[in-house]
Amino acid sequence: MNNESVGAFALVLHSHIPFVRKAGEWPFGEEWLYEGLMETYIPLLDIIYDLLEEGIKAKFAISITPVLMEQLNDQYLLSRFEHFMDKEIERADRDARKFSSRKDYAYERLAIFYRTIFSKVKKSYYERYQRDLLSAFRKLQNENCIEVLCSTATHGYLPLLKCDSSIYAQVKIGIETYRKYFGKRPRGFWLPECGYRPEYYFEEAGKKYYKPALDEFLVEQGVEYFICDTHALEGMETYSAEKRIGPYGEVKAPKIECERKSRGTSFLPYFLKSGCAVFSRNKETGLQVWSGEWGYPGDGNYREFHKKDSDSGLQYWRITDRKIDLGLKQIYVPENTVLKINENADHFNHLVEDLLLNFRKRNGQYGIVVSPYDTELFGHWWFEGIFWLKEVVKKIYLNPNVKAMTLSEYFTCSNPVEVIDLPESSWGNGGKHYVWYNSETEWFWPYIYEAEKLMESAVKKYTHSKGVSRGLLNQAARELLLLQSSDWPFLVTTGQAKEYATQRFLLHYQRFRNLIGILEKSEFGQKEINYLQEIEDIDNLFPEIDYYLFSSKEKE
Repeated sequence: MNNESVGAFALVLHSHIPFVRKAGEWPFGEEWLYEGLMETYIPLLDIIYDLLEEGIKAKFAISITPVLMEQLNDQYLLSRFEHFMDKEIERADRDARKFSSRKDYAYERLAIFYRTIFSKVKKSYYERYQRDLLSAFRKLQNENCIEVLCSTATHGYLPLLKCDSSIYAQVKIGIETYRKYFGKRPRGFWLPECGYRPEYYFEEAGKKYYKPALDEFLVEQGVEYFICDTHALEGMETYSAEKRIGPYGEVKAPKIECERKSRGTSFLPYFLKSGCAVFSRNKETGLQVWSGEWGYPGDGNYREFHKKDSDSGLQYWRITDRKIDLGLKQIYVPENTVLKINENADHFNHLVEDLLLNFRKRNGQYGIVVSPYDTELFGHWWFEGIFWLKEVVKKIYLNPNVKAMTLSEYFTCSNPVEVIDLPESSWGNGGKHYVWYNSETEWFWPYIYEAEKLMESAVKKYTHSKGVSRGLLNQAARELLLLQSSDWPFLVTTGQAKEYATQRFLLHYQRFRNLIGILEKSEFGQKEINYLQEIEDIDNLFPEIDYYLFSSKEKE
């Protein structure tokens, strides 16, 4: 470990956009991706490369979901994004002319401010990254500047999936997609929504089945660690491991000795019995950024997300006060945020330092503060968040008491020796499954379970399919993966896009059933072939998919 610092800091950014290709534009659909690119992903790359030019390696951990990787590599979507950038610049130009004619010069300056930002993003996209953002992230990882984590194929909420074949396919396709774009095996994995389930037994039709813990699926694919929420680990009993074997520290038979029991802390990683390790989210640093009441993004000087110009959709107002109506919001002044960004970054830097110092004093160990956030929070939801990130990285780099590390770097040198049993958990409201399974979303799951069973039956019946039959099965597999996306119940529960999410869910279910129905006819005319090609053109992710991944994995 670093001899000077008292502990480590790991910023983790989770990047995910649901599959939106040819699935609506505005207000819901493709525009989600384009806004993410313009307001978050490209500006994020810019600050990491800018820091690198200053001699500072960011040491972020960034998860990029496979479904997002596929969209970032899709030429149709990229060409549409390029058109979107041009439209945004045009909107800013029109607003500048409009405000100038009205002599609203403060608003005109803001419109010019936006035009400058949009033009910079466009220049970076074409000149700095050559229209290839995944290669830009890969280069940063190869230079040991960041670490890219993997995730499941379509961000399926794994704890509630019924068939182990679905969990296996979500993980396996996620790993293979990562290898395709990053040329290596991922060490770390982001479980969607930090959703975890331990092992259990399931009884059906008089038979009892063993259901492995989710980490067993990860270990099978060579994954070394994942992240859980604070409450799943903090205070849980831990045990000294009897032995570690294998190249990645596999743990066998934890030695249970009552006198050696201790309590879990979010400042350390732990092994699970499978040999996979788990890090935990730090609660204090999370609240500073996530909390609507206490978090930095609620400062009155920062830009108001929810109020937009009726003509252009651009945002010209500041939060002012979180409790007042949108009509009372005052004009946004970018210059007034500079000191606030620096102040908030200072506070965060000292918070991390204090947490690590206190842990070192109490436990005598070199701990780590793990701070995971949705990437889209920075730049998109919290406009100033991108600039705040840059300042945080610089301040921690200069702080002798804190060492910025990727999770893999810390895991390699920390040599954890304790084992823990994790409970079912997530980082959703209530810490369990409520966000994805409640009175508004419980009807989703019978559709998913039916489709899972139909897919397993089709794999068993059509084991060696070729030609059109194989195409139907592979596309059915894609539709099942899209059906399982955690985004649909999430959007219904939060009310952000309830009707859109419901329609998307039912659309993928209907496409799945149609494809299975065509397959069962055994004879395919031009009409059936045309339908398959139409769906393949729309839902075209994971071109190398093999439907056989969905063969039954249940163990009695």
